[in-house]
Amino acid sequence: MSEKKPCRCPWLDTSKPDYVAYHDEEWGVPVLDDNKMFEYLVLESAQAGLSWYTILKRRDGYRKAFANFDVDKVAKFTSEDEARLVLDAGIIRHKGKIAATVNNAKCFIAIQQEFDSFINYIWSFVDNKVQVNSVKELGDYPATSPISDTLSKDLKQRGFKFVGSTIIYAHLQAAGLINDHSSNCYRKQEVIDSYEKLGVAWQQC
Repeated sequence: MSEKKPCRCPWLDTSKPDYVAYHDEEWGVPVLDDNKMFEYLVLESAQAGLSWYTILKRRDGYRKAFANFDVDKVAKFTSEDEARLVLDAGIIRHKGKIAATVNNAKCFIAIQQEFDSFINYIWSFVDNKVQVNSVKELGDYPATSPISDTLSKDLKQRGFKFVGSTIIYAHLQAAGLINDHSSNCYRKQEVIDSYEKLGVAWQQC
């Protein structure tokens, strides 16, 4: 008798083991560390116009290209570094996105200096509470929200690039500020159950 497979979110291609691992272990888990938040921002901004899986497959390439996502090191990248990375087959070789990553690192540090941490800044947009949504089918997933609109606008005003509302909504989902696991996904309740241990508040939306 075969073991029954757990239900997962309808957007997930379960034929890809690395995609499944990302969904089961990372997606929607609250990020409370600036380094991890910067990594997610780098990857999400690189996704613009592409599928998330295209970026996920190149994650190690991005890690090597961008100094293990050390924001202080990335902020010091020169135009020569950017030119070198345009030739790096391990990442998306898009000159604008590469330059944006270096630019965004500088903007990220400016926010850290103003708010003591980027975490303090970004979590304020959800009132320091995970927004738990009721999502059942693929068509229930929004592309943007008032929160992502507001955050996107603020980031752009602070000089960030490739941070449109759609990209930012995906970032909020991935980094766990919004819990968009579908109602029948086994991870939805597991993630909710982790909030108390993490010291994270939440609200049903």
